[in-house]
Amino acid sequence: MKIDGKTRTCGLFGNPVEHTLSPVIHNTLARSMGHNLVYVPFRVEDQQVEQAVSAIRALHLAGVNVTVPHKSAVIPYLDEMDELAAKIGAVNTIVPTGEGRLKGYHTDMPGLYRAMRSEGIDVEGESVLILGAGGAARAVAMLCATHKAKEIYMLNRSPEKARAVADEVNGLFGKEVLIPMALSDFSSLPGKEYVAVQATSVGLYPNCDDVVLEAEEFYDLIKTGVDLIYNPETTRFMKLLKARGKRTMNGLKMLLYQGIIAYELWNACEVPGELAQEVLVRMKAELAQ
Repeated sequence: MKIDGKTRTCGLFGNPVEHTLSPVIHNTLARSMGHNLVYVPFRVEDQQVEQAVSAIRALHLAGVNVTVPHKSAVIPYLDEMDELAAKIGAVNTIVPTGEGRLKGYHTDMPGLYRAMRSEGIDVEGESVLILGAGGAARAVAMLCATHKAKEIYMLNRSPEKARAVADEVNGLFGKEVLIPMALSDFSSLPGKEYVAVQATSVGLYPNCDDVVLEAEEFYDLIKTGVDLIYNPETTRFMKLLKARGKRTMNGLKMLLYQGIIAYELWNACEVPGELAQEVLVRMKAELAQ
């Protein structure tokens, strides 16, 4: 692509950022859609978050993604947030709105929802299990409640942490939408045929043989398993489900669609479905290297 004085710059704030796939997403989209835009990663230390957000204004950046560990740390330095980002308490996309103002969005969960729908997976009317009680698990609970899951259970090694998340989410919705449980109590779950979302980092490369729960009978309760991890392509959680003939999905399409939603916000455009598939192929090729 040609880079000149009219080239707009987008990027990623995080630490580390060296192995991010986001440049593959955004630079492929820019080339394919004819936008004069380039996307680069920026490593931002904890003590540099305020300076980094100020740099968006000073350098007239066209937009920024935010990844760990800064998704909450950037919030005090923004001018406004969309409703979902405010509820979740995390921002992964910053959009300049004019006159130096910056608005924070959360595109991870809409990205996950779009990814799941592309695979024919829905949560409306379904019984859902969420493994973990961290920030990602909390956001998944919000997603499932928003899209009218029948019931949502959060299983975590520390039931106290799951209870704290449940109290917060239930308070936001004004009713009990999330039920916390100790991971070891899974046998007391009232049914089968759950949609399960693995929302911890357990099993992430290079610890590919790790899994949150070893008990094989747990996997008999699940009809569809979604692992937010995308490296490795097939986690042990997914392998245990596949061995039982269950449907699985990893987190690569979530990464794809959260990026696409951010790109659409920055460029006031709509990315066509066939281009999304082209980007996904490029992401898989990059991972294979």
